[in-house]
Amino acid sequence: MDFELLKKQKTEEINAFLTAFLPEESGKEAVLCEAMKYSVAVGGKRLRPMILLEAYTMFGGTDAAAQPFAAALEMIHTYSLVHDDLPAMDNDMYRRGQLTTHAKYGEALGVLAGDGLLNYAFEVMSDAVCEQGGNGAKAMRILAKAAGVRGMIAGQTVDLEWTGKPQTRELLDYINERKTSALLCSALMAGAALAGATDAELSVLKQVGNYVGLAFQIKDDILDVIGDESKLGKPLHSDEKNEKSTYVTLIGIDGAQETVREFSDKAVELLDTLPYRNPFLKELLLSLVTREY
Repeated sequence: MDFELLKKQKTEEINAFLTAFLPEESGKEAVLCEAMKYSVAVGGKRLRPMILLEAYTMFGGTDAAAQPFAAALEMIHTYSLVHDDLPAMDNDMYRRGQLTTHAKYGEALGVLAGDGLLNYAFEVMSDAVCEQGGNGAKAMRILAKAAGVRGMIAGQTVDLEWTGKPQTRELLDYINERKTSALLCSALMAGAALAGATDAELSVLKQVGNYVGLAFQIKDDILDVIGDESKLGKPLHSDEKNEKSTYVTLIGIDGAQETVREFSDKAVELLDTLPYRNPFLKELLLSLVTREY
């Protein structure tokens, strides 16, 4: 398996159907649809939809029924980035080497583009549930909870509340589990649920996603300090600028790197307890914590 070539092919496939699911740039709200498409199109590795599709395949899914949910998940993820970049949040002007949505279209349209992506994600999923039936409602519930007030939004809220204040590792894990791990967990769980995975199997996948998400976020914190700015597509030391506590500030670079290895090992061990195999998915999850950007 040529992992990088296969990942590139899968990314292109996701980009093709993702574009098809986005709203047409028409009507008096055309500029809103344009800003939504821009937000999605400026880059991204499509990791979350890819994980969802691979989990679907791992548990026996063979058709395109998971595509609407994969597209919706990427819309939810993108909306969160659009809002993260706003002046009221991180006030970032560049992401992936491109102007952020609010930098290109203005702050008000940045807010509305994020709102549009979040709402449209549920339009796409609800259409799929009505048309397909099956396990779609279960998958949509998983994604909704992960993105909601006890999930990603909770993580962002607590992160903002504690910015500039000393944090414990317990509090940092609380933030990271919700702000980062939640969507990765939901990608694994929703894909598997669509294919008929049992509740016990979903519980294991939730643990896998949690460990991968924590490792992913810690790796992100490390790269913010010692990464290659040209590869990252954004300035380094943004956490320091925003007075955010991270694993690097708590236990140093070496301690953070060791924790990434520890969490990665636990994720792989749990994944291997499942009765199904997907070598590409396993390699994809590991690549999240070994990446350089």
